[in-house]
Amino acid sequence: MPFSRRLILPLCGALAFALVAGDAPKPATSAAKATSRSKAPKATAAQAPLPAPVKVTAVEGITEYRLANGLRVLLFPDASKATITTNITYLVGSRHENYGETGMAHLLEHLVFKPSKNFSGKDGTMTPVQALNKVGARFNGTTWLDRTNYFVTFPSTDENLKLILDLEADRMVHANIDQKDLWDPAEKKGEMTVVRNEMEGGENSPFRITLQRTMATAYEWHNYGKSTIGARSDVEHVNIDRLRAFYRNYYQPDNAVFLVAGKFDEAKTLVEINERLGRIPKPTRTLEPTYTLDPTQDGERSVIIRRVGDVQMLMAAYHIPAGTDPDFPALEVLGQILADTPGGRLHKALVDTKRATFVFPFVNGTKEPGLAIFGTQLPKDSNGEEAKAILLKTLEESAAQPFTQEEVDRARQQILKQVDLHLNESDRLGVALSEYIAEGDWRLFFLQRDRYKQLTVAQVQAAATKYLKRENRTLGQFVPTEKPDRAEIPAMVDAAALVKDYKGQAAVAKGDAFEASPANIDASTRRFTTVAGMKVALLPKKTRGESVNLQLVLRLGSEASLKDKDIPGSMAAQMLMRGSVKHTRQQIQDTLDKLKAEVSLFGDGENVRAVVTTTRPNLAAVLDLLAEIVKEPAFDKEEFSKLVSETAASIESNKKEPAFLAQTALRMHLDPYPQGHLRHVMGLEESIAAIKGAKLEDAKAFHQAFYGTSAGELSVVGDFDAAAVQGQVQTLFGAWKAHEPFQRMPQRLKAGLQPLSAKLETPEKAQAFFIAALPMPVKDSDPDYPALVLGNHLLGGGSINSRIANRLRQKEGLSYGAGSQFQASALDAVGQWMAYAIYAPENLERLESAFRQELALANEKGFTAEEIAAAKTSWLQSQATGRAQDRQLCMRLNADLFNGRTQAFQADLEKKVQALGNDEILAALRKHLDPAKLNVVRAGDFAKGAKK
Repeated sequence: MPFSRRLILPLCGALAFALVAGDAPKPATSAAKATSRSKAPKATAAQAPLPAPVKVTAVEGITEYRLANGLRVLLFPDASKATITTNITYLVGSRHENYGETGMAHLLEHLVFKPSKNFSGKDGTMTPVQALNKVGARFNGTTWLDRTNYFVTFPSTDENLKLILDLEADRMVHANIDQKDLWDPAEKKGEMTVVRNEMEGGENSPFRITLQRTMATAYEWHNYGKSTIGARSDVEHVNIDRLRAFYRNYYQPDNAVFLVAGKFDEAKTLVEINERLGRIPKPTRTLEPTYTLDPTQDGERSVIIRRVGDVQMLMAAYHIPAGTDPDFPALEVLGQILADTPGGRLHKALVDTKRATFVFPFVNGTKEPGLAIFGTQLPKDSNGEEAKAILLKTLEESAAQPFTQEEVDRARQQILKQVDLHLNESDRLGVALSEYIAEGDWRLFFLQRDRYKQLTVAQVQAAATKYLKRENRTLGQFVPTEKPDRAEIPAMVDAAALVKDYKGQAAVAKGDAFEASPANIDASTRRFTTVAGMKVALLPKKTRGESVNLQLVLRLGSEASLKDKDIPGSMAAQMLMRGSVKHTRQQIQDTLDKLKAEVSLFGDGENVRAVVTTTRPNLAAVLDLLAEIVKEPAFDKEEFSKLVSETAASIESNKKEPAFLAQTALRMHLDPYPQGHLRHVMGLEESIAAIKGAKLEDAKAFHQAFYGTSAGELSVVGDFDAAAVQGQVQTLFGAWKAHEPFQRMPQRLKAGLQPLSAKLETPEKAQAFFIAALPMPVKDSDPDYPALVLGNHLLGGGSINSRIANRLRQKEGLSYGAGSQFQASALDAVGQWMAYAIYAPENLERLESAFRQELALANEKGFTAEEIAAAKTSWLQSQATGRAQDRQLCMRLNADLFNGRTQAFQADLEKKVQALGNDEILAALRKHLDPAKLNVVRAGDFAKGAKK
């Protein structure tokens, strides 16, 4: 979806972090509208045949069917994927919640991951989470204003697909919505406290709390003004019968759209969907539409939040029509023109003048009339009144400086680039369609794209004049006026009528099936070394939309030559995308938009990494531009000054954030490198001082001395001509050698390390952070490595289905997010196990006690045969899923080049993991993971938590 919609994410109840606002009240309570719920028996040969699905329409490779029970099904076959993505969208979000029910849609998102009737975890069945882990799935659920969705990506097999279809069918009709899962008063645990912990994360963020309060002030009656996560009192005291009634009312086939994208047989899959989801009876109840709308705003509004923090936030919100309105594309383009980085008007007026550190637009497409929000972050000591005046003048006086064709073309190109990138990735598009389904129909994605292409400067100018006006603004204060200039919001446009005869454009080119096994990857990959010394891996294959992924890594200097070069090296890397000798920063961005390319370029004094996504027709031009960017940066004085200011402000903004402080303290304790060493870990104040003292001349000199392709790796995966790319790489990078030679800097562990136990106070932060780490002298080629990999997966690496996550989240309800990670170097005997958890400060002792109990139990007895078997399946399938994603495969090939390996190492590792038993895992844990040697840091408002 376009950039302006991606700025604020929906609330993710299973795995991710966010805090957003909600939607509109209904005329009656959910309990009053609920009907009895029919069960959906599993299909058997004895059952009567079902009516065949009815084809509704087809647009650009996506076909819609409707089942007899009302379920809409979208099929999007893509043979180039080795995975399948399913996404079910329920047309229920925070807009549908009544008084006392706020947060219900999001609570249900959490509870449907709990055991259900046929996925109970009893009598040999799996729980929903165990089923998802069994197929190695990447999954999540998200809740937003108008909808809730659940998506799953997994390796493409008939068995995996049938399991996921059974799971979604069971969750639709047989979720328990059990009081003990929600909150057990006797045990004092449940999912309610997990959601409350998630809520506390939003309370820690100046950005999120400002957004929430701004939206709440902008609406008088509509539920879009209420946070999707709900009122704390509603979440804590939710009535289980009302919650069940809410579930039964909205989780029904006639209120859902089920999408399957990826590699599958369309006809066979449609039959399976009909057999598993089509047997759910069509409900007899009628869903009443919401009808509460806000009156036309007749004067500016304001809200001021006074809390502990290190930055200022300003946000200006304006009421706008629903996403189906003809004005909406103009409003999205308007958002880009005004608040894009670096060419937006607000960026130039506030960031370029160093009054602010960043600006943003948030133009959200909604089912009913919504908001366009423009905001900026300011340093703590900045002149807020001056910035506010500039913000409002820039937004509301566009008539004095009319928009240009160049501005409209640039913004439109940015949005259309994102559309094209989604069209090239069936799994990304499948999930993104949830937003348009919620607005009224999935085909709006394509219709809006067409509208962007036809948009004129006059339409954008008219939208600004119509909606960006003082009487329609929510920001700072109320001023009486005799002649209010009100913005009348037009009536909503019916989406069905809008797309009735829509045919769409030509479908994106399809890719070929590719077996993403280690052996086939190696057989398909061409490897060579340039004259200068850079190693290259090329894996050409037909992909959907002719997409190509590329990763370039430059290896720099040596331990001796890089002494005291941390800041110059880091600043040099960050300056690369800010302009070359031939193109300005804006011109680089414009060119990448025209080439339908995404380029992320980052690094430090040790290496520089570029990650690129584009298409076959544009690859040569993108490579030319990438070479220009890394070889000929402009090192513009003004851009360097802005970089210094922005980087320092970014560090400043984290000075009271629990997670940032805890991780920094831990890294400093584990740091084995002395002052001046490139890898030395600085404290916060030391980092800020070093950044503010950075010099442009030093960054420029660093680039001249250390950059080149004498050492580095380039990997390309996707639809391209291998011979042509090989020739171009030799031309662009073949002879580019660094003046300072590269010598790999070995990693090492800190000698004489003593266990750390630290507790950091962060006042007024509702969510605390726990982190524990243990360095260990292990390489990934050591005999114990496979056992440590699987042992970590069992302990805390297996998503929310692991010992640590099950105890802290599922059983105790203490943490929204908890888990562990394990990594080891391929070249040095340096490894580390790390565990983390977020929680309420008053629960520190309970959380740490439960964590240590699970660690001790694993070291004492290990794991059951059932746990190990499930973990093997989950881990192996997750590896297969990773290889099937071109961007991840590109990254893996790049790492193989540096480590001197092929994918044969991965194949061997998977065989070793498959052969493991509890004895090997237990021995490895006892040998390397000593709980007494853990280094632990806790950060939070423990003083306040102790009073609760």
